Amino acid sequence: MNATPATHAGDSRRSGRGAALLSGPILRRAAIEAVAKLDPRRLVRNPVIFVTEVVSILVTILALRAAALGQPWTFQAGIALWLWLTVLFATFAEAVAEGRGRAQADSLRRARSDTQAKVLLRADDRALWEPRAAEGLRVGELVLVEAGDLIPSDGEVVEGIASVNEAAVTGESAPVIRESGGDRSAVTGGTLVVSDWIVVRITAAPGSTFLDRMIGLVEGASRQKTPNEIALDILLAGMTIIFLVAVATLVGLASWNGQPPSVAVLAALLVTLIPTTIGGLLSAIGIAGMDRLVRFNVLATSGRAVEAAGDVDVLLLDKTGTITLGNRQAAAFVPVPGVGERELAEAAALSSLADETPEGRSILAFARERHGITVPPQPAAATVVPFTAQTRISGVDLPTGSYRKGAVDAMLRSLGGEAPPALREAVDRIARAGGTPLAVAKDSRLLGAIELKDIVKTGMRARFDALRRMGIRTVMVTGDNRRTAAAIAAEAGVDDFIAEATPEDKLAYIRKAQAEGRLVAMAGDGTNDAPALAQADVGLAMQTGTQAAREAGNMVDLDSDPTKLIEVVEIGKQLLITRGALTTFSIANDVAKYFAILPAIFVASYPELQALNVMHLASPESAILSAVIFNALIIVALVPLALRGVRYVPVGAAALLRRNLLIYGLGGIAAPFLGIKIIDSILQLLGLA
Repeated sequence: MNATPATHAGDSRRSGRGAALLSGPILRRAAIEAVAKLDPRRLVRNPVIFVTEVVSILVTILALRAAALGQPWTFQAGIALWLWLTVLFATFAEAVAEGRGRAQADSLRRARSDTQAKVLLRADDRALWEPRAAEGLRVGELVLVEAGDLIPSDGEVVEGIASVNEAAVTGESAPVIRESGGDRSAVTGGTLVVSDWIVVRITAAPGSTFLDRMIGLVEGASRQKTPNEIALDILLAGMTIIFLVAVATLVGLASWNGQPPSVAVLAALLVTLIPTTIGGLLSAIGIAGMDRLVRFNVLATSGRAVEAAGDVDVLLLDKTGTITLGNRQAAAFVPVPGVGERELAEAAALSSLADETPEGRSILAFARERHGITVPPQPAAATVVPFTAQTRISGVDLPTGSYRKGAVDAMLRSLGGEAPPALREAVDRIARAGGTPLAVAKDSRLLGAIELKDIVKTGMRARFDALRRMGIRTVMVTGDNRRTAAAIAAEAGVDDFIAEATPEDKLAYIRKAQAEGRLVAMAGDGTNDAPALAQADVGLAMQTGTQAAREAGNMVDLDSDPTKLIEVVEIGKQLLITRGALTTFSIANDVAKYFAILPAIFVASYPELQALNVMHLASPESAILSAVIFNALIIVALVPLALRGVRYVPVGAAALLRRNLLIYGLGGIAAPFLGIKIIDSILQLLGLA
């Protein structure tokens, strides 16, 4: 099949769209999964909900026994029903969190199985393309992707520029630009080209693409719990045991008065007092944290890394390709006295006419941006002078003259002269700043120099300022000499730098910081960064980096933006804050339940306890049932908050504690009073009180 790059309208029906927070398909699938999660062998990992399920089974058996014996059973059945719903809502919350990721994985799997690639067979005057299933692509093959096509596999753009919709992966619908060269060349399989065309070199073998890793992450073994989650599990288990003992002692106290409460009532008291709210939402919070990272174009392969990001205080960043673009770019034209800058720019552009390197293309682009110079296509009569390590000079011979550019000392030897003092001074200044000067000549006449420099990515200084405000120290590591490293560090605005760094130096720095009790994040893209990425608490590898770097890190940034760590840290902190806020809310909930259930249990024996019935609930049975119903419904009500997370505000720990106590502490106390009273009123209207 012959094909040439073309632009045509994209198929909007195939445009990826992020899953809504609580969409219908996700809710339906989660409802089925929630029932499957009732298996006690799975619930035993969550002690609070496991105890609730055991109590539910016990009360259900008692209700069935009472019904069989012709005894009153409706109250016990009502308690059993809402205890089961409490367990079901808890498993539902986890299933919803997992379902959002699974829905995304299903979409990607369908895209992978349906995608056809246009594989290049021969490169000549007429490129020949052959259709082939995306799953059969091999590393190194070239594929054409036009507007409306899905990118068949992970790769790197080697020709062309296109607008790409990455919503299928990230959940964000705004297209991004992908082009050859620089740090915007990496593309991900399953994303959609919405305009123009690109030629992509496949970089991932079947089974090892981003899509495959994401599906494996979602559908593989259950997510490992983080240390913080384990500690919170221990706390919740301890509180469950304490309340279990406390409720058991009430049996003896009430029996001493000759009016022991029923098992159903004691079961209701136990379940409403143990922290079922946070117990039911804990897994959902952790899963949602990893899901939010994906929506920022970051793939996290470790839940521990997401949580550790919330406490990071040192960030190491590789310079080349991470802080800088990685390729030297033209930054200035410096003419010799008597030569205009435009004349120098024209000669520099013409000398780069046949230069296909990123540096050569940047000279053409800089001349066009600075002086509006657009060079014509290379004529057939042109003679190209290629760059060699011996001459260190390149250029082209045209009918209008001979144009050369190259290393300053090599050009001066070729011309047989000396550089004017002003140019020599400018060349020394460029070198001191860490740049690379190239001399330019026309017809053996020196015109001036081009300044090439490793360009710091746009917005780096502002992003590093934001990291500094978050209490994170930024350290640039590079193999460059100290002079070049100092210049780039000052321009980027990092706090410190390590020059002439070897992989061992990076590893030693991280280990030293960790020995001092610091949590370290490392952002890098090269094979020499792999040991440091593996050692760091948070290893953020760039998608445009090497395979070794991506495999060593526990996160991969699809945008190859090292300061994406700001979002990673915010999500980590948001995860911790959400967990703390809902734990505070869950524990504070118990206050209202004391006022609802304890008077209901003991008011017959101790009439004075009627004073605690501040909500004026209709009857003891209504009070108990209302508390159990509220205890179940509050889990469902908080699912969106657990998935979305509490908003992160960069404030100190003391201020954060005050905010939590004010909003979720007082809110946790007030909400049950209001909720239980409303439920009691509804039960009265229905004649169930």
